[in-house]
Amino acid sequence: MAKASSGSRKLFGTDGIRGVANEWPMTGEVAMAVGRAVAGVLTQMPLPSRSSLPVGLKPLDSNRPVRRARIVVGKDTRLSGYMIEQALASGICSMGADCILIGPLTTPGVAFVTQSMRADAGIMISASHNPYYDNGIKIFSADGYKLPDALEAEIERLVLEAGELSRMRPTGDLVGKAKRIEDVHGRYLVFLKSLFPKEMDLMGMRVALDCANGAAYKVAPLVFEELGAEVIRRGVDPNGLNINDQCGALYPQSIAHTTVEYRADIGIALDGDGDRCILSDENGEIVDGDQIIGLCALQMADEGTLAGNTVVTTPMSNIGLELTLKQRGIEMVRAPVGDRYVVEQMRRHGYSLGGEQSGHIIFLDQSTTGDGIVAALRVMEAMRRTGKPLSELKKSIALYPQVREDVRITKREAIENLPEVSRLIADAEQELKGKGRVFVRLSGTEPLARVMAEGEDRAQIQRLAKGIAAAIQKALA
Repeated sequence: MAKASSGSRKLFGTDGIRGVANEWPMTGEVAMAVGRAVAGVLTQMPLPSRSSLPVGLKPLDSNRPVRRARIVVGKDTRLSGYMIEQALASGICSMGADCILIGPLTTPGVAFVTQSMRADAGIMISASHNPYYDNGIKIFSADGYKLPDALEAEIERLVLEAGELSRMRPTGDLVGKAKRIEDVHGRYLVFLKSLFPKEMDLMGMRVALDCANGAAYKVAPLVFEELGAEVIRRGVDPNGLNINDQCGALYPQSIAHTTVEYRADIGIALDGDGDRCILSDENGEIVDGDQIIGLCALQMADEGTLAGNTVVTTPMSNIGLELTLKQRGIEMVRAPVGDRYVVEQMRRHGYSLGGEQSGHIIFLDQSTTGDGIVAALRVMEAMRRTGKPLSELKKSIALYPQVREDVRITKREAIENLPEVSRLIADAEQELKGKGRVFVRLSGTEPLARVMAEGEDRAQIQRLAKGIAAAIQKALA
């Protein structure tokens, strides 16, 4: 069994920086320092000094232009997004870079805009599926991919040590500027529609869509409507406080109910920043990330488009998915938990499909990061190609019973350093005798320890998971 350690860094978790807004590390001061560090590190921009220029020559003189780095900043719909956005912009401009503010857009949308506009970096302000009072910062390089550990570590060093950044202060007309652009939703909408096969449309389909009162509330309904579907909208009225509140991918039962009520063909529940989705079939049964990965993998294998005939998942993915794919000659490789680690594995080996049980699904032939809208479109494409309802497609992926226990913790300690917990994990694996497994890790985005167990007998794995969770609570809470 793989165990996740707590790690040693102070800012970055498995998906950027995250915490309670206006408490460290999600304060305006830290955000401004992050903006400065990103401008300095990702753009690799030599900071011009006025003394280095010929007398009388302005930095932006047309005869000798000085290139300004450009950084895109987007956000979801949280109230605290205004505070973090302005702090980031201030830090970016203070380093002589220009800041492009694009307002509420999904995380994959920010990655797309960064790449499309040939910007030097992109920053998304979001705490994804967390409640409104949390916020976070995710950073993309110029190619639209999330940062590797080494670059995050360098940004973190500059933020925490501060001294190096404080010596880099361009003045006068070397200071950067910020501007807001309003047409990015249209750009992203056109891109998303272009991913759907030109010989197909969604005419005659009814879609129940829950945008979690988050970043997808504008663009997601338009994508499906402009492809011809009738859309029943839910979670499209953000007020800064209701993001992920009893709606979206964390509460798929809500869209499942709507799907049945309106006799929709499919229900789509996105999370607050739109990078993942959970589906409902026409009967109101939930279709999770593993099933989405599985049915898309089978479809792509049939079409000959599954690169390497391999799928990348994480230790959280169901063993039933692995066995189903194996029966069809498809290999499943597990990367560490976190969609960016899935992407890194995919890029390293040239794979085209990967994702997480939570609904982060990555199609590297179309997107650089998980995109809930893209995942939903790919499933709907499979429905169109086969002529089968989602309830039939998902039957091809037979999952084992799986249970999860989340334990809120007040201190972090590597699981392997907890003797009683380690003993219970070993005993559980012995009891399951190869017909199930246990996975325990500390969350990289929340103060939680997560316990997952799966096997043939639900009552058995529930007992084992609860026992391990109780030991963790005693040790860390």
